[in-house]
This record gives sequence, C-alpha cells and structure tokens, in this order.
Amino acid sequence: MAFNTGAALMDALVLSIVSQESTYGYKITQDVRSVMEVSESTLYPVLRRLQRDECLETYDREFAGRNRRYYSITEKGSARLEMYRQEWKVYEEKINHVLFGGIGNE
Repeated sequence: MAFNTGAALMDALVLSIVSQESTYGYKITQDVRSVMEVSESTLYPVLRRLQRDECLETYDREFAGRNRRYYSITEKGSARLEMYRQEWKVYEEKINHVLFGGIGNE
C-alpha cells in the first residue's frame, strides 16, 4: 500500500477483526495483511497495547499440543471500535471529496 498507516487505523482493523470472533495472533495478522502490508513484529505490540488499554482480553487454549493465545474484544474495545468507525466515515468523506473532485470544483 502506498499510503502510510497510523496506529489508529491499525487499532481499528484489529478491533474490527476481533469483534467478529475471538481469534489468535497469527490469524489476526493474516486478516490485516489481506488489506495492508504488516509484519507480525508490528502487530504484536498493537495487540499488547490494546490489551493494556483494556480493549482486548486474552485466554489460552490448547491447539495441536501447544497453547494458543486468543484475543477477544471487551466492552471498552467495542466502544472504541464504534468511535473509530464513526471517525472513519468522516475521514473517508473528506478524502474522497479531495481525491474525486470536490476541491476547486465548487
């Protein structure tokens, strides 16, 4: 992707993915990678920060003889996701206005 991505966008994507189902870090990374370039080394600090901010909680479950850490969204995380979604709508409208003909055509 040619556009820089900030922490808020990364947080919004992770919260959105986890809001659909509790899931584990590798799967979250793959889901985020489907829309933007990101490495696991970038994503895991995001997961830890969201957990520290009480937006995500974790639990471990055995999978193929190993423990796998799962992430689930909290009530606080759901509220933050809703805020990000509302802010994205406004941001998207402003960007589309500039990119697709609003500025200078009024």
